[in-house]
Amino acid sequence: MEASENTIKLYYNTEVEKLQMPEYGRNVLNMVEQLKNIPDREKRTEQAYAVVKVMETLNPQVHQQENFSQKLWDHLFIIAGYDLDVDAPFPKPHPEVINSRPDPIPLNTKPIRARHYGRNIESILDLIASEPEGETKTAMIRSLAIYMRQQYLIWNKDTVSDATIFQDIERLSGGRVTVPEGIELAKISADASFARPGLNLGFPAGKGGKFNRNFRGKNGKKK
Repeated sequence: MEASENTIKLYYNTEVEKLQMPEYGRNVLNMVEQLKNIPDREKRTEQAYAVVKVMETLNPQVHQQENFSQKLWDHLFIIAGYDLDVDAPFPKPHPEVINSRPDPIPLNTKPIRARHYGRNIESILDLIASEPEGETKTAMIRSLAIYMRQQYLIWNKDTVSDATIFQDIERLSGGRVTVPEGIELAKISADASFARPGLNLGFPAGKGGKFNRNFRGKNGKKK
């Protein structure tokens, strides 16, 4: 059966040009293509400003960026395939700059020697090892030991001796940090509660700072 003369041809996204900036939609692309066909440069520039204003309305999130006005004009040129001759208020961007990949962020691939303490402990030990002997260094060791004990209790078991923490300090520092004799850590309160990061489910705190899982809201249901 032959198609009727009144048949409407439907176009799908797979059949049309791919959008370089999907957030602005195909109507903006059509506006930009019409800009290119305006012979008068002054008129073409005037209409370019109007299109940028439309783009600003369609993409208000651009206001959160620094120099958002320049960003909008950069986007206009990108949509136009960098083939747009107008008097823009900003320099025309270059494709090789816009399309260049950022420098990769170097990752620390050195394995963590004690995961329950974290990687930063080793950096702190390096700092303490460079400190001259004296009261300041002793205070730093004591503070580090208290923090390490807390981390240990979060990830391992309910109790840990001070001697274990001191041995870990000397082991992780490669013997560069020696815990002074007679150093003592403050006792842990019987009401102290340690929880792993991410396990705070938002229950109201009960006695001793522990979360009350039996908390009931106004409707009488458990929260």
